[in-house]
Amino acid sequence: MLQDIEPYLACPHCAQALTLDGRTLRCPGGHSHDLAKQGYVSLLAGDAHTGTGDTAEMVAARSDFLAAGHYRPISDALAGAATAAAPEGLVVDLGAGTGHYLAHVLDALPDRPGAALDISKYALRRAARAHPRIGAVVCDAWRPLPLLDASAGLVLNVFAPRNGPEIRRVLRPGGTLLLVSPTPRHLRELVAALGLLSVDEEKQRRIDEKLGPYLTPAGRREVEFTLRLSAGDVRTVVGMGPSAWHTDPELLAERLAALPDPVEVTASVTVAAYRR
Repeated sequence: MLQDIEPYLACPHCAQALTLDGRTLRCPGGHSHDLAKQGYVSLLAGDAHTGTGDTAEMVAARSDFLAAGHYRPISDALAGAATAAAPEGLVVDLGAGTGHYLAHVLDALPDRPGAALDISKYALRRAARAHPRIGAVVCDAWRPLPLLDASAGLVLNVFAPRNGPEIRRVLRPGGTLLLVSPTPRHLRELVAALGLLSVDEEKQRRIDEKLGPYLTPAGRREVEFTLRLSAGDVRTVVGMGPSAWHTDPELLAERLAALPDPVEVTASVTVAAYRR
């Protein structure tokens, strides 16, 4: 699977092109990077670490929740926007997690290779198997991405960190970033009842300001729908997101027990396009 994205990869140490030699990526500068037996490759710089990535438990929760189809309207909207963008060449998912959204987009874009970039090796073990055209790469979204300049026709960013300068660098001229972010209404019923992290009312404005020096807004739409979640689904959606780092398990269990089963919950996101 890494063979499909090999022509677009860059060494994290010297930024030169990488060549796949058996199960090792090598650059002209003499740096080498071995493929893990689970199918991904780590292109982290030497002083970087994966401690900030999603844990195995968070990844398992996200995989279960997405596989159940709860966020299918988001996947469909993203795939539709990707088809409209008609990208050429590589599709990059920055903060790809399990590769769920990238796989859905690749199904809508025949013959396009996909690069799943994430700092969590637990997530990329799943992303490497999510689609036959996905190559999975461990990297840090806040550092130079291990991709050659102007190598991507489309970058996806779903509930993930956004590095404006690097996204612009790896996008081809005319290339598109598709960014999915929660609105303040996203999971609002659970935020109130369980004391979860809330979404800033100014989030979209702040995103536009940070991306403004690098990319041009090219349209957006809101996707909003109602979920009917069981108690188990609620535990899963809490466990897969950032609130997993900030909730007290005993207090959460107490508050979960007070919820109706099932409970109706609002899902609300913005799908925004930006062009280089």
